[in-house]
Amino acid sequence: MNIYDLIINDKEQVSLNDLFLDHANRNEFVQLIKEYSYIDELNRYGLPVNNKILLEGSSGCGKTTSAKAIANAHGKDILILNLSNIVCSRIGETSQNIKVIFDKAAKEKAVLFLDEFDQIGKARGNDDKDVGEMRRLVNTLIQLIDYYPQNALLLCATNHAQIIDTALLRRFHLRINFKMPSPTVLDEYYYKLLSRFPENMQNIVRKYDISFAEAKDYAFTLVKSVLIAELEAKTNTVEA
Repeated sequence: MNIYDLIINDKEQVSLNDLFLDHANRNEFVQLIKEYSYIDELNRYGLPVNNKILLEGSSGCGKTTSAKAIANAHGKDILILNLSNIVCSRIGETSQNIKVIFDKAAKEKAVLFLDEFDQIGKARGNDDKDVGEMRRLVNTLIQLIDYYPQNALLLCATNHAQIIDTALLRRFHLRINFKMPSPTVLDEYYYKLLSRFPENMQNIVRKYDISFAEAKDYAFTLVKSVLIAELEAKTNTVEA
């Protein structure tokens, strides 16, 4: 398979205002966007921009959507690569594939988003050969990150930061944690999600202590059940 076939071409336009973030995370992203707006001025003072960011935390809590919003704020294309799709039995081939993607992102000054980052730096097996090959893969990735140009942005996401190699973790300028949304934040999310439906479809029983992705699936399932019930009632009335 051509390595470029593994890049997810997602053209969804997301702005920072579309994100449901806690105060600390929003401030981190605003600062990141502003740094690139003033990159020349910062460089005159010898101040590098933060361009290697790890998004960590619960699944379905906005890491991928945040990456899209950052790319959109910078006016750059985003290259999305799920690392679980690229790791193969031949570690050397995996290293080469990743290098090709890094080179493409650097050349295009794009935003490179590596999802499932722990697939590369996860805990290694007990087999000596496997350990040696995985170390070489990690070393390749460390070099790629170290030499990644400042005018390109690298975002990585993981649900399992605790199993990533510490040498990799040290390469990131920022680590931004995504926690499960609070009831207040979920209420805001439900309101926005349901506002386009008729009022009777908005009055669903809300579920909490879940991610945004789970809340969306849950809410839409209930809305569909209400709509289908109404359609069936109309059909039965006509037939009667």
